[in-house]
Amino acid sequence: MAKQDGRKGKGGMRRERPEFEQKMLDLRRVTRVVKGGRRFRFRATLIIGNRKGKVGVGVSKGSDVSDAIQKAYNDAKKNMITVTLDPETMTIPHAVNAKLGSAKVLLKPGFKGQGVIAGGAVRAVVDLLGVKDIVSKSLGASNPLNVARATVKALEGLKAPKVKTAVAAAETTPVVAAVPVAK
Repeated sequence: MAKQDGRKGKGGMRRERPEFEQKMLDLRRVTRVVKGGRRFRFRATLIIGNRKGKVGVGVSKGSDVSDAIQKAYNDAKKNMITVTLDPETMTIPHAVNAKLGSAKVLLKPGFKGQGVIAGGAVRAVVDLLGVKDIVSKSLGASNPLNVARATVKALEGLKAPKVKTAVAAAETTPVVAAVPVAK
C-alpha cells in the first residue's frame, strides 16, 4: 500500500497547532502525612503563551503527573495577561520592577539584536510572551514559582508604548507664521 503525500500515520491528516505553547517550570512530588502513612501527589507549575503578547502562569496539584499538568494548564489560562509590546523592536516599552514575596525582578528593554538576557523562570515567561530583546535581573529568593509570578506582576505594571503617527507628529510640530510688522 502506498503512502499519502509522503507522510506517515493518521491517513495523511495534519495535526493542528495548539492555541498556546507551554513550558514546564517545575514538577514536584508533595507529601501529606495522614494517620495511615503518607499520601503522595504531584504539583505542576506551567507557563503558557502565544508569543504574541499573551502569557500566563498556572500551578496545580493532582494525583498523577498528567492530571496535575492539565489542571495547571487550565489555571494558567485563567491567569492569562496581555502585554502590548513595541511592534518594531518586540521588547518592553520601559524598565519595570516588581516584588512578590521575597522574589524581586527587574526588567529593562533591550536594544535590537541583543537577545533575551534572563535566567530560569524569567526567561521562560518572556520567551513565551514573544519578547525578542530584554535584560533582566532576579534578586532575592530564587523560588521559580515566585520569580515567575513576580515577572508577570512586573509585566502587568507596564504602560502601553507611545505610538507615533503622522497626525500626532503634525500636532506636535510648532507652526510659525510670518507676521509683517507695521511701521
